[in-house]
Amino acid sequence: MNKTLLISGASRGIGYQTALKLANDGHHVIATARSKDKLNELAKAAKKGKIIPVVADLTEVAGIKRIANAAEDYDQIHGLVNNAGAVHRGPFMETDLSTWQHLMDVNLYAAVRLIKALKPKLKEGSHILNISSMSGYQGSLKFGGLTAYGAAKAAIAGLTEVLSAEFAEEKISINCLAIGAVQTEMLENAFPGFEAPVSPEQMGSYIADFVLDAHQFYNGKILPVALNDPD
Repeated sequence: MNKTLLISGASRGIGYQTALKLANDGHHVIATARSKDKLNELAKAAKKGKIIPVVADLTEVAGIKRIANAAEDYDQIHGLVNNAGAVHRGPFMETDLSTWQHLMDVNLYAAVRLIKALKPKLKEGSHILNISSMSGYQGSLKFGGLTAYGAAKAAIAGLTEVLSAEFAEEKISINCLAIGAVQTEMLENAFPGFEAPVSPEQMGSYIADFVLDAHQFYNGKILPVALNDPD
């Protein structure tokens, strides 16, 4: 069965590879990000299925409306992957409140906005997958300088648990993957020179399979996906 899925943060890294894998498996993918050129590149790269690029800023009302309008062409959104994110590395005392607000806006509130906007298209059997980080995973090894990022990623994990209870009667599943180190541009910016053990292609393939099938086994779960402890 061909499904319709929406991936945020699809212009690069994990989101790009997740969208590409789903499309090449024959599914319809609404791919959203701020970069028109990179989304068009993604659409051209898909050999099967269909990529519907939607240029949108998830911190703006107009962007959320644009995504909701694209979803109107489909009866159901079978999978929503809240992958869009932002990272900041710096000492706690030197991280101003505007940076905290930005990281919460992109890593948490963007997902809240998308879930609210797409709720009419989320029906029995739909799977919401929130992408968190080992930086926000309780009990994992933490690194100084990622306070705002880790707090935001912990918040989306908390959202997953409480929202799963609220959506349970409608048989809409929601899970969260706390991802470890993946060799992405965002990781390189935060940790220059660090070599991650996992590629975006590997993680994208894993997430694509997870959003399609894992809700048959999990709901309301925060699952670490890491070969080692650090992010």
